[in-house]
Amino acid sequence: MLKLLALIFGGLKFGKILLSVGSMLLMIGVYGYQFGWPFAVGFVLLLGIHEAGHYIAARQRGLNVGLPTFIPFVGAWIQLKELPHDVETEAYVGIAGPVAGSLGALACYYAGRYTGEVFLLSLAYTGFFLNLFNLIPLSPFDGGRITAAISPKLWLVGVPILVAAFFYQPSPILVVIAVLAAPHVLAVLRGQIDTASAYYAIPLEKRVEYGLAYIGLVVFLASMLHSLGLELHLS
Repeated sequence: MLKLLALIFGGLKFGKILLSVGSMLLMIGVYGYQFGWPFAVGFVLLLGIHEAGHYIAARQRGLNVGLPTFIPFVGAWIQLKELPHDVETEAYVGIAGPVAGSLGALACYYAGRYTGEVFLLSLAYTGFFLNLFNLIPLSPFDGGRITAAISPKLWLVGVPILVAAFFYQPSPILVVIAVLAAPHVLAVLRGQIDTASAYYAIPLEKRVEYGLAYIGLVVFLASMLHSLGLELHLS
């Protein structure tokens, strides 16, 4: 009986790994057909690095988390099977993705500088953009999870940014994000978020720490994106 249960649970675990790897290969295949294989592999690896940051941080905080799932033209995410117990944990898991993703993009940048490959610099530009975009201070973006540790009211700053992004580059994904973000924004506007609750209890020094980390990451990514965009004649 124990052997049967071990076989079943082992099969389930293998199935989850197969789903994660299979979805990654599917995304590489779709993007490879559309944009070429080198870009597809590099792009999906950068997404994987970003999600690995979330995954490792969640495991460090003892959360039950699934492996990343990849969907072409949508993105990638990890499945949190249990919600963070407090806003600081949510911010910790939230910022880990952009930090890891930015390091991945930075590695592409320096590799491009060393080899002189414009392709690698273009990949770095894409990585910087994706991680900066994810820092929009609005849930369910990573930026929304980070700024919630400072104040959920900062989500209101993300609304005009999302609107501007839609008018600059209309996308159905932005509409989906807006629908997902709407309940959080309405809750802030109606004063329904109790920042005095245990969930939002966080020491002042931690608020400052996450605030500085968030601003520093935004400034770094924006400056890299701007300078590299000028160099690649994209800005």
